[in-house]
Amino acid sequence: MKKLLPLLFVLVAFSAISQNDLPKIDMTTLDGQPINSSELSTDDNVIVVSLWATWCVPCIKELDAISEIYPDWQAETNVKLYAVSIDDSRGVKRVKPMVNGKGWEYTVLLDTNNDFKRAVGAATVPLTLLVKNNQIVYRHSGYSPGAEYELYEKIKEFSAAN
Repeated sequence: MKKLLPLLFVLVAFSAISQNDLPKIDMTTLDGQPINSSELSTDDNVIVVSLWATWCVPCIKELDAISEIYPDWQAETNVKLYAVSIDDSRGVKRVKPMVNGKGWEYTVLLDTNNDFKRAVGAATVPLTLLVKNNQIVYRHSGYSPGAEYELYEKIKEFSAAN
């Protein structure tokens, strides 16, 4: 037993470290093109990955709020936002009309099997992740008005940490 204890500590530590990696999960774009989540963070820039659903009111409020100031974010930090819809195969048909109606300038990805949602350990949506070099550097669940400004401060913090 005493010999197994150090091994157990090493495995737990390795598990905790590897959970910060952005998982490699196949999704599709709104146009049906396949994309792997490992392709999202390919340089030193910070990206935002926002898990949402058409039936989630706080998700829509968050993406609407960010949409208003997103061009400023991009101009200052070169950040890119990926909105990952977790709508299932029955609800996915509402995603594209909603995105077009809202005028969101984000890249929208579809996770209809919830593989990405499970891989990042999202119990609820909205879940917002900041990713740099395929490492999850910040995560936030839920939304309340004004949270987009806190998110932007985190984006600037991690963008400056080169």
